[in-house]
Amino acid sequence: MNIFEELEWRGLIADCTDKGELKLRLTERSTTLYCGFDPTADSLHVGNLVPLLALRRFQLHGHHPIAVAGGATGSIGDPSGKTDERQLLSREVLDRNIAAVKEQLRKLLDFETPSNPARLVDNANWTAGVSYLDFLRDIGKHFSVNVMVAKESVRARMEDRETGISYTEFSYMLLQAFDFFVLCRDYGCELQIGGSDQWGNITAGIDLCRKKFHRQVFGVTVPLITNADGSKFGKSVAGAVWLDVKKTSVYRFYQFWIQTDDRDVIRFLKFFTFLSRPEIESLEKQHLEKPEARVAHKALAKSVTELIHGEAATLEAIRASEILFGGGLEGISETTFSEIVGEVPSKEIARTQLGETGMPLLEVLVQSGLCSSKGQARKDAEAGGIYLNNLREVNFQRIVRASDFLFGKHLLLRKGKRNYALVTLH
Repeated sequence: MNIFEELEWRGLIADCTDKGELKLRLTERSTTLYCGFDPTADSLHVGNLVPLLALRRFQLHGHHPIAVAGGATGSIGDPSGKTDERQLLSREVLDRNIAAVKEQLRKLLDFETPSNPARLVDNANWTAGVSYLDFLRDIGKHFSVNVMVAKESVRARMEDRETGISYTEFSYMLLQAFDFFVLCRDYGCELQIGGSDQWGNITAGIDLCRKKFHRQVFGVTVPLITNADGSKFGKSVAGAVWLDVKKTSVYRFYQFWIQTDDRDVIRFLKFFTFLSRPEIESLEKQHLEKPEARVAHKALAKSVTELIHGEAATLEAIRASEILFGGGLEGISETTFSEIVGEVPSKEIARTQLGETGMPLLEVLVQSGLCSSKGQARKDAEAGGIYLNNLREVNFQRIVRASDFLFGKHLLLRKGKRNYALVTLH
């Protein structure tokens, strides 16, 4: 498949200008394209991945990708898809965010390949020297206010009588169009890609390039992702799912993908992985035949986590996940085990309570909250439903000692298949 056919098969084309002409252009020769992101935070999140991974797909097919950091546009705020005015960020904050995101982009794009290296540019570099009057004369005169207010991103805000839209955000469309103009002029860029909420901004840039250069350029939007239940994609119980490990741990990142709705998993394999069509079709077949095996979910979680965090960290996350499904703890590292500490109910007890002789298992089970009484704890143990560090313990007279605690401080208790409790010494 060529790049356009691959994007179509993966369901990654929401809208496209001059589809037939663009498909021919992409087939005949390599093309320079760009995708912009406004550095409103010091990390990307999973919602940013689809258009940025599309850049990588183009690069793998021999095209030339440009990632545009919105040092200028980010200081204004894009009204697309927003109901409220964005908080204005200082130049210092934007610079810090760009520096952080740049390192994440290196995992998504190849900046070193000699044939078609990716570029990262900042639109603050070409807006800083342009005066307000020059911008109005050279760029603003090519835009009709009538057309601008008809764009969905603007119209929706104007219809809200309470918030409306400021002149600042109303001007955002011109700034993004100016990006396309500069990239077309300086880099020969012919294609802009972005989320479907960017359609109005993208077509504005296409019109500007046509008027200024009398040449045809193109735009493609990828779909905005929603979950099968209609909820917003990219949120977990803990909030947004970030690419920065300090904001979202590798374990939680992996779990986000493992917990994908059955109805979404094949679609997400197409959107977020670089698995081939035969590989995904094989996973789809296995998923339909035996969904409880969660083969497709594991492939999705593994592929995306490896892409963002690397193979070693992914293996640690998989091992931590397996612990909560009864996996053995032999040879586990404290780093891996610590990933699950916050995932199960925990109870602290004083080391002095153990003393030199230890504490009866039944008392530990009650103190952990796993069993309601010593009598119930005894019944659960005799029935074979109690586990210490994922090893079954049927001896209700067992004494728990300090040596039973992992890393000298943690004891993992389980009742049945999924009821866990963690006892920590302090």
